[in-house]
Amino acid sequence: MARFTVKGQDVNIEQWNEQATQTIVFLHGFTGSTNTWKKIVSQLPSNIRCIAVDLIGHGKTAAPATVEFYSMDFQVELLHELFHHLQLDTFSLVGYSMGGRVALSYAVRYPAAIEHLLLESASPGLKDDQERSIRKQADDTLAEKIVANGIESFVTKWENIPLFASQKSLPAVVQQEIRTERMQQSEIGLANSLRGMGTGVMPELWGKLNTLTMPVTLVTGQRDGKFIQLNIEMQEHIKKANHLIIPAVGHAIHVENPTKFATIVKETIS
Repeated sequence: MARFTVKGQDVNIEQWNEQATQTIVFLHGFTGSTNTWKKIVSQLPSNIRCIAVDLIGHGKTAAPATVEFYSMDFQVELLHELFHHLQLDTFSLVGYSMGGRVALSYAVRYPAAIEHLLLESASPGLKDDQERSIRKQADDTLAEKIVANGIESFVTKWENIPLFASQKSLPAVVQQEIRTERMQQSEIGLANSLRGMGTGVMPELWGKLNTLTMPVTLVTGQRDGKFIQLNIEMQEHIKKANHLIIPAVGHAIHVENPTKFATIVKETIS
C-alpha cells in the first residue's frame, strides 16, 4: 500500500512487482477498492508491474464532501498526475464498470499513454438527453438514500439488484468478501460518486470511440445481456476492438471467474 497527495487529495494505491518494466493499471467499480484485483494480480507473471488505484470516494482514498472532486474530468486529471508521480509514460489500463468508464475517459483524453485498453462491463455513457436526465435523477435519489439510511442498508439492497443476480451462485465465502469490501466504503464517498461521475452525468463518449487507435479488449459476461449489447455496439465504433463474451458469468467477470479473467489479461495484454 502506498499513499500520494494528488491535486490536494490523498490517493491510495497497491503495487506489485515494482521493478518490472511492463505496467498494468487496474481501476475498480462502484463500491469496490484495490482489494477486488488481488486474485487477478496473484495469477499474473512477476515480470509485470501491477498498480491498483482506489478511485476518489472509495477504499482508502479521500472521500471529500464536495461533489466537484468527483467529476469525471477531475478523476481523469487526478489519475494523470498520479501516473506522473509513478513515472508511468506508457502502460496498459484495465477498468471494471465505473472504473471502465473512467479508463475509457482517460484513454480518450490521453491516448498516447495507453498501450492496451481492457474494459470489463463498461459503457461510454448515455447518448440520449432524456435517458441521461432520468438516470441522473435516479442516481441522485440513491445518493440521498445512502446518506440518510447508512451503508449497511444500502449494501443490503445493492447486492440484491438484478445486475448482480449471478453472484448469488458464488461460494458463501466469496459473497462475504464482496459484502465486506462494500461495507468498508463511506456513505459520502459513494453518494458523491453517483452525483459526480454516475452514468447520467459523465460526458458521453460514443462520438469519440472512433478516435481510439490502441488495441481495445471488451469483456462482458454471458448472463449480462444489457452490457453485451452495449459492447457489441461499442465494438463497431472502435478501430482495433475485440469483444469477448465469457460463459456462465454476469457483470463482474473478474469476481465470478477470476482465473478466466486473469487468463484474458495475460493473453491480451502481457
